[in-house]
Amino acid sequence: MSDDAGWPQAGLDPLRRLRVVAGASKHALYVEHHFDAAPEQVWAVAADLESELPHLIPGLRSFTAERAADRRADDDRRTDDQLSEGRLSFRAVSVLGHRERFEVVLRPGWCLMQSRLLAGGMAAVPDGSGTRFAFFSAYRSPAGAALQWLRRPGARARGAALMAALQRRIDARSLPGAAPGAAE
Repeated sequence: MSDDAGWPQAGLDPLRRLRVVAGASKHALYVEHHFDAAPEQVWAVAADLESELPHLIPGLRSFTAERAADRRADDDRRTDDQLSEGRLSFRAVSVLGHRERFEVVLRPGWCLMQSRLLAGGMAAVPDGSGTRFAFFSAYRSPAGAALQWLRRPGARARGAALMAALQRRIDARSLPGAAPGAAE
């Protein structure tokens, strides 16, 4: 007999999990939006991190998957075995040239990313005839409160711009013959 026999069990869908993560993160930016597109269409764009994330986040020049052999030993103190437990490694490069390595968990409808300085995530769930999509980002540094305070005035506009960019990318991929990551 299992220990939890008879106890009710509850689970959180990816969007609710992301709300919890964002709520537990200090200095988080969180935005949700309903798209009139199937979850598979929305997630095909959102989950294509290398091709699509630079189109969605202003200031991000590239987001490139790294193989374990490409990572320098001083770049990460964890072993490759620890990183490979369902996690991926990506190298982000900003338009200003700043480089940051992200550890990423990517599953259907769920993505969680973190670097030394930033945390972020995305989630998508069916919502009526469309999809409810959420995005969050947060600073992980001690200076996060000050940086978030500086970001606050434009937070709503940045969230709306990200969702508008995602809609454009979904539309671009819906065109006949469209290739993933193709220019708008």
